[in-house]
Amino acid sequence: MTEARTAMVLAAGYGERMRPLTLSMPKPLVPLAGKTLIDHVLDRLAAAGVRTAIVNVHYLPEQLEAHLAARRTKQPEVLVSDERGVLLDTGGGAKKALHLLGQGPFFIHNADSVWSEGATPALTRMLRKWNPATMDCLLLLAPTATSIGYAFKGDFAMGPDGRLTRRGKDELVPFAFAGVSLCDERLFKDAPDGRFSLNLLWDRALAKGKLYGVQLDGIWMHVGTPEALAEAESSFEREGA
Repeated sequence: MTEARTAMVLAAGYGERMRPLTLSMPKPLVPLAGKTLIDHVLDRLAAAGVRTAIVNVHYLPEQLEAHLAARRTKQPEVLVSDERGVLLDTGGGAKKALHLLGQGPFFIHNADSVWSEGATPALTRMLRKWNPATMDCLLLLAPTATSIGYAFKGDFAMGPDGRLTRRGKDELVPFAFAGVSLCDERLFKDAPDGRFSLNLLWDRALAKGKLYGVQLDGIWMHVGTPEALAEAESSFEREGA
């Protein structure tokens, strides 16, 4: 099975939809089922064999840095990518950290992406599916019908081989991006400097037929608002996630 020794954890955003909780703390430090959102992420990455996680910071960075420093005896090792000066969005933030991520493959993981696992851990299934010969990027996708806190039209449709197509205007599709991708440095070839979204690079991969997905067989929790957070908390209690 492929190994991913490094991961990018995107933790720099403002978490505006999670207000008022995020008026006094960065969203990655919001607690869910007894531990912070970012601890759920880092513990899951460690279980998948990731040795080094690069976490970007911008909003209330001192709080996040102090929390990460308190994890120094735990896996994975955490390195901070400082975006205090300018917020670089998902693509720009990952590109800034490429020298730390290495050639890959590596995960790019939203700091607020949590789920209950199915029979096989989702990140393990992504590593088993990864094929650099046919893929530029592999996304973790959640069925919209069973996701918690998600009330949108979906992001992608997926073919039998896992190849993805985007949702068209006024269309409903069955899968939402669950906040985790797997790629290597090739995805960032000719990427722009400064602030940009990973969607730009995904669209390039789509155009080449090289954007693929893996369906989450657990339950994804879209913790975008305080109400969705409360719903996810209840789900954790029911599922023992």
